[in-house]
Amino acid sequence: MKYSIAISTYRTTFFRNPVLLTFCVVFFAFGMSTLIGTTDLKNWLLENTLVIIFLAALTISYRKMTFSDLTYTFIFVYLCLHVYGSKYTYSENPFGFWLMETFNTSRNHYDRIVHFCFGFLLGYPMRELFYVGFRFPS
Repeated sequence: MKYSIAISTYRTTFFRNPVLLTFCVVFFAFGMSTLIGTTDLKNWLLENTLVIIFLAALTISYRKMTFSDLTYTFIFVYLCLHVYGSKYTYSENPFGFWLMETFNTSRNHYDRIVHFCFGFLLGYPMRELFYVGFRFPS
């Protein structure tokens, strides 16, 4: 199996793409585990509303605009960080507390990590959106 990038001319269909199928199964299981173990259900639902809308938009537009495997990898990692943050709320995240103790900082910086990853991990998918999605027919 080839791993596609933004400039690749080929795309694998959904049911023949083991990378995308794995991401879907793992993300669903991870999302359900954060839902079951959440400390605040209302906050979990509020913080994941945009995730659900984003996934719905990706699903609806899949036939017309299939992204590369690399783009789906970046989206998967970002959404996992976001869903993990919503399990505890960003300010109460254990990973942020570990960072706080390790680097001797005054606050939990998990929210800053996810916001940095928003730009870092979603920059490539945005580039591909403009590259593939807004191509004019020849």
